Amino acid sequence: MLPRDIAFGVFLLVQIGVGVVGNSFLFMLYTYIFFTQPHLKKTIDVIFIHLTSVNILTITFRVVPDITSSFGVRHLLDTVGCKAVLCLYRVTRGVSICTTSLLSVFQAITVSPGHSKWAWLKPKLPSWILPSFLCFWIANMVFWIYVNDSVTANLNVTVVGRGFVHAYCHNRQAEGHRSVSLFVVMVIHDVLFVTLMVRSSLYMVCILYRHRRRAWHIHSRSLSSQTSPESKATHTVLLLVFCFMFFYFSNNVATFYLFYRPEKNPEMEKITGIIASCYPTICPFVLMTNNKMISSLLPPMQR
Repeated sequence: MLPRDIAFGVFLLVQIGVGVVGNSFLFMLYTYIFFTQPHLKKTIDVIFIHLTSVNILTITFRVVPDITSSFGVRHLLDTVGCKAVLCLYRVTRGVSICTTSLLSVFQAITVSPGHSKWAWLKPKLPSWILPSFLCFWIANMVFWIYVNDSVTANLNVTVVGRGFVHAYCHNRQAEGHRSVSLFVVMVIHDVLFVTLMVRSSLYMVCILYRHRRRAWHIHSRSLSSQTSPESKATHTVLLLVFCFMFFYFSNNVATFYLFYRPEKNPEMEKITGIIASCYPTICPFVLMTNNKMISSLLPPMQR
């Protein structure tokens, strides 16, 4: 083992530890409130519970193979294991994109004025959340199980040319028309949900700006500086979307670079794994910002 491999392994251990602990804490917190503190629970908490659970799975399936590879474990996965691990990672990553988009749209509709064209959706939102989760999982599983047909274990094979390479796996070159079709479907999937995120985020920014400007004229300076719970929740969702967009595009740039690079770079592949895991790692800590629920719940839990 080289010193840089050990350094990568230690860093990834810290990352998975922080990410899993943070998401697990928030998952248990929202679950505890949902079942035992009915006066504190909100409909949006169901989305937070789902998002944190998906984050745990995404971090685990993406980072653990890189950790074992960094510490010198070779041939941990055969072809079946590669298909399973990569499929689970890709599915959970896809569900994370969909859930973050749903969170952004949900909050945008929630803060929309009563006279807006989206107001009629407000009473329907709670009944649409769980069916949306089911659709996210089914759609991503169907697509990625089909895509994973081209994945195989490395098994002492030096991979060159275009293609995806993992710590223990790589994908066989697909036929031209099949490769183009898969790429188009992936782009459509990502563009659809990213567009929903961007549009709903811009809508929330406009709502907050109009509300702040109206409050400035109606109330005094001291009152207008106070932030409502809805505004705090909106700020948190906007910050979460911003973090997602930053790491999403950073990861895509690195992934495409490695995909079309003739010679594969193991260090760059591990850096790509770190970037891919950054969003699910910091997500729970973003959700904790401006969250009075945590401070209101900690005293009862300490009794």
